[in-house]
Amino acid sequence: MQKHIAILVGLLLMQSCVQHRELINFNEGAEFPAGPTAIPAPPPATIQPDDLLDIRVFISGLDPVSAVAPFNLAGAASGPMLNNAANGFLVDDKGVINYPGIGELTLSGLTIEAARDTIKNRLRTFLNDPIVNIRFLNFRYTILGEVKSPNTFTAPSDRVTILEAIGVAGDLTQYANRTNILVVREQNGQREFGRVNLHDRRIFMSPYFYLRQNDVIYVEPIPERVGTVSDRFVRVLPYISAGFTVINLIVILTQLNRN
Repeated sequence: MQKHIAILVGLLLMQSCVQHRELINFNEGAEFPAGPTAIPAPPPATIQPDDLLDIRVFISGLDPVSAVAPFNLAGAASGPMLNNAANGFLVDDKGVINYPGIGELTLSGLTIEAARDTIKNRLRTFLNDPIVNIRFLNFRYTILGEVKSPNTFTAPSDRVTILEAIGVAGDLTQYANRTNILVVREQNGQREFGRVNLHDRRIFMSPYFYLRQNDVIYVEPIPERVGTVSDRFVRVLPYISAGFTVINLIVILTQLNRN
């Protein structure tokens, strides 16, 4: 009887364990090339409503600060680049910003490079060879599910990969389903859903390898995780196993005393 109980407990413990191959990434598909390969350029990020942009205008010359002052936000830092990083231009729900000295500019749907050219062309009426720098102040993404620190994160750059995002979130837990990670993406008034398989070496060519502004990443659990949360028996199984060990020890000691 004791032998059958021990076998049953062992089988249940094996069912609740995560297999080693499930924890390894990039272990499926064609082998990686032996030598270096060209890195494909990430798709350019486009400006969307609710984006916060840091736009700085400056020129070279004897008195660049006073020349570009009307075209930068108030409360500027010292030096030729006048915008304070705490400030920014918020793109409204129509995709428009109100730029000082110029007025309304529609930037939604434009890449950073295209927006830079648009502002430069408008500034040429007032400035000789203006230089415009633009960057996102609120490039953010959210990662949920089976990661160690789920949260919404803000990145200093718009060049963020899904691997970097997982790393910032503390890496995946042992119960993460690495084969079916969901990426929810909203852009140009549309929502799309993509899937990423971390076991597949082709992940580096996926359109979801590089994140976009406001992407949501959801890492679903594997069945073993569902069992640990929902099955009361599985949760008390370690205590049952310890109890059987104690009982076996008592039986053995009792038999020794009798002998």
